[in-house]
Amino acid sequence: MKVGIIGAGAVGSACLTALVARGCTREIVVLNRDRKRARGLVTDVQYGAVLSPAVVVRDGDYTDLESASLVMITAGVNEKTGGATNRNDPAGRLRLLDTNVDVYKDIISRLHAVAPRALVLVVTDPPDPLADATRLLGHDRVLSTGTYLDSLRFRFHLARRLDVSLGSVDAQILGEHGTSAVFVWSAARVGGAPVLDLLGPSTQDREKSRRDIEHEVRYANITIIEGIGASQHGIGMVCARIAEIVLRDERAVIPIGSYSPRYGITLSLPSVLSRDGVVRTFEPELSGNEQAALERSADTLKTATARIKI
Repeated sequence: MKVGIIGAGAVGSACLTALVARGCTREIVVLNRDRKRARGLVTDVQYGAVLSPAVVVRDGDYTDLESASLVMITAGVNEKTGGATNRNDPAGRLRLLDTNVDVYKDIISRLHAVAPRALVLVVTDPPDPLADATRLLGHDRVLSTGTYLDSLRFRFHLARRLDVSLGSVDAQILGEHGTSAVFVWSAARVGGAPVLDLLGPSTQDREKSRRDIEHEVRYANITIIEGIGASQHGIGMVCARIAEIVLRDERAVIPIGSYSPRYGITLSLPSVLSRDGVVRTFEPELSGNEQAALERSADTLKTATARIKI
């Protein structure tokens, strides 16, 4: 099966190396506006790929995406370049939307002409409204990376706080991949025990732990950008895992962004992911506050999507 990556910047490069390491596809085509950059990336990675399961890695143009099963789009302005690194800015990643919609207008028209049945994975920030822009541009087979990485960050910090293995923690973040993301504390469990009961002996201790974890997770991207300039490696590994689920038709249940008829926009819910994309979503039991927060998150995304001009 063939996977395409459009964009050879920091995130596209991380997606490529993670895909090669995971060994879930036999061919990867990398596109970039400056093809010389794509060629340089491919030349670098292909030598290390000798150590991975057999895969052909090459640079190409849009015509080379014909028959691709999955195409990841990482092109566009990132948070640092787009000025979206202020922890006090409620817009967050949504500040990048107008600029990146213009980037997507060119990409989607050219992609759809050669690979109308390819499943598109939007990685560029903000991924949820850009997935809706992709649909409005005529390509309805589209996913957003959504809150999958956010949920992994949530699980990581819970596991570290409780001193248990990451695999023992069941916790999710839903809604927007952004400032209105919803932490589903009410359903978070370790060994069947509610996480909120394990975070401290007193209500005050538990609330402090909760605030600390939410802060670590919500602003992890900015902490990363302040250190290395771009949040890239974690999302690269997440994209490779999403590709593996799709290409192997695993029907795994993960929090990932897809269009929700109920909410009228793309947002993340627990979803069954197959080679055809999301085939089913689940409505988890939420507390009253969490349900209200999810509605607010959806409204935030609706407001952002409403300003998209195609």
